[in-house]
Amino acid sequence: MMEIVALPKERWKGTVIPMTVRSDGWYDFEIKPLDQSGCSVSIVRKAAEREIVHTPEEYDFPDKLYQDYWEKAEAYGVVGEAGELLACIELCPEEWSNRLMVTELWVSEALRGRGLGKRLMDKAKEIAAQQKRRAIILETQSCNTKAIGFYLRQGFELIGFDTCCYTNDDIGRREVRVNLGFFFHREGRRQGSGGAQRETGNA
Repeated sequence: MMEIVALPKERWKGTVIPMTVRSDGWYDFEIKPLDQSGCSVSIVRKAAEREIVHTPEEYDFPDKLYQDYWEKAEAYGVVGEAGELLACIELCPEEWSNRLMVTELWVSEALRGRGLGKRLMDKAKEIAAQQKRRAIILETQSCNTKAIGFYLRQGFELIGFDTCCYTNDDIGRREVRVNLGFFFHREGRRQGSGGAQRETGNA
């Protein structure tokens, strides 16, 4: 089994993560504008006419480990025999809310399907529990259906979204920011007033 090791900041700061998204579908957002009576939001998975591909070259801010704005970040991952990064997860505490953020999660294509992503996420859950965090939070995109499916299987749930995080046409571009959360203890209503209540525990 490949060992997950700590990735010290002094060695790995600035390492570019080649985050490429490939998907055959996306989650489409249909939002009825908010007024005094309320609003409605519908999120429906749809099949794409052709494969959706987003590469690091599209953006001026590629994913990197230990970005300056994640001051208290710590990273873990798998390193190859030649010293190359093969997989990683980066975590950063959001102290004011007592939540742990997953700021990066990546597994090289050659290692996908071996359970490594789950092991990295289990590491995040272990650290969050040790630090007595009330939740783990992360962001992904509505076109990254494989990632969303993975997070749902790990016990995450939808906690919000941002329809203008990247551009003013994120819905049209099929790339809406989706916020997901994992809760160690979850109480209270998670459905409408006519629905059943439920609690979410460990995955």
